[in-house]
Amino acid sequence: MPSSGSALRLQEYLPYRLSVAANAVSGLIARAYQDRFGLRIPQWRLIAVLAEEGPLTPQALCERTVMDKVTVTRAAQALLRRRLVRRRPNDRDGRSHRLALTRAGERLYLQIAPLALRYEQQLLGGMSTAEVERLLEQLRRLQSAATAGGD
Repeated sequence: MPSSGSALRLQEYLPYRLSVAANAVSGLIARAYQDRFGLRIPQWRLIAVLAEEGPLTPQALCERTVMDKVTVTRAAQALLRRRLVRRRPNDRDGRSHRLALTRAGERLYLQIAPLALRYEQQLLGGMSTAEVERLLEQLRRLQSAATAGGD
């Protein structure tokens, strides 16, 4: 790890390496979802979260997917047009609504989830179970540190 007085080397700079790795993984998966299912990554994320958690408000979807409101709104509108999700009233807040998967959305999730797991296996194939667990823990710690902010 570079010391605080050393020169910045982009190829060794952690935020850059994380971004490059995330873009490479997202690009690989995005092509498959787009080509096979006509979905963009934000649309797939909404489907996955709704499949796991059930109906949610757009605000809750923003929190769960760590995507901004505009991205969630656009993804939801595309899924509504394709009838993969539907709007339901929000019993807790009449000004809001909840999104839920339709049967078609549930069927699509059941098609995509095994593919997503295969991609994950492919990406992690050269790592031991302990290495994967360590990587996930380190990513959680990095996310927590980034969320906490700090200068």
